[in-house]
Amino acid sequence: MRHRFLAAAAFALGGIAASAAALAGPTVDKIRARGELVCGVSQGSAGLSLPDSNGRWSGLDVDYCKALAAAVLGAADKVRFVPVSSAQRFAVLQNGEIDVLSRNTTWTSTRDASLGVSFVGTIFYDGQAFMVPKKLGVTSAKQLGGATVCVQPGTVNEQNLVDYFSANGMKFKSVVIESLPELESAFYAGRCDVYLSDASTLSASRASRAGKVEDFAILPERITKSPLSPVVRADDAQWFAVARWTLNLLIEAEELGVTSANVEAQKQSKNPSVQRLLGVSPGIGKAFGLDESWGARVIASVGNYGEIFDRNLGPATKLGLERGQNALWNKGGLLYSPPFQ
Repeated sequence: MRHRFLAAAAFALGGIAASAAALAGPTVDKIRARGELVCGVSQGSAGLSLPDSNGRWSGLDVDYCKALAAAVLGAADKVRFVPVSSAQRFAVLQNGEIDVLSRNTTWTSTRDASLGVSFVGTIFYDGQAFMVPKKLGVTSAKQLGGATVCVQPGTVNEQNLVDYFSANGMKFKSVVIESLPELESAFYAGRCDVYLSDASTLSASRASRAGKVEDFAILPERITKSPLSPVVRADDAQWFAVARWTLNLLIEAEELGVTSANVEAQKQSKNPSVQRLLGVSPGIGKAFGLDESWGARVIASVGNYGEIFDRNLGPATKLGLERGQNALWNKGGLLYSPPFQ
């Protein structure tokens, strides 16, 4: 009798688990009904998210949203990009105007605990820095006492600016401008001496808006750790899982040597990890409410993390960034995916 009860209970629980695994969550259902993913991006940051003259967006943050669209909708181009300011980004996500925020946003304890959002995982390791005109003759942030600093409101940068100057016994005057394009215009027009932001943002700005790149210097100090992460609402565990593991997929694909060029050939690989990643061995799709080939489709659409980095930020681009901390863990960096099992 006891054995029959346990068997029946196990069967029932197994059926419930299988049904739950096969179901998509409310966010995925809404995205599929709409036929497009709505992705919040910056108002323009080369290498991360920037539209061209025809309104086509490109960048690391953009490619992440394309990867999500490929996973959920089957096509990387089914994305509507919504530029949002630093001050409005969380409100826009919270009220459901966007499905995911992929906008150079720093993962912090207060944001994680108090905003009703979930940080997906670090997509780019950055740090805040100062950019100045070379004509000022400044070579270190310790020489910035009395400077006028351009900064956006509602950012971690603003608080870190106060902390850094206070810790070093210096005073400053801030010029607070919400719109990033307006802030950059103010800096290059000479309204402020210093532009404070993540080093990647400064590099992108200098490459695309400075006129003469050689006229501006990014000072060597990095005053913070800035792990940048996509963000989703904290009310849908299944959507959070899809968002997190799409990022992990891009990293794992690079480690396994799976690229947009060889993904089809890699389906013949004898490596069990590659077989699972590409859906040859079934298992990683159903738990997310996705088909088994979603991983292969994502990689075919946007490439692995290394391809995305090189295309948008790497040495061959105007930004010319080295991988540094954004290299894989086995190549001296910090990027690491949990196992796909």
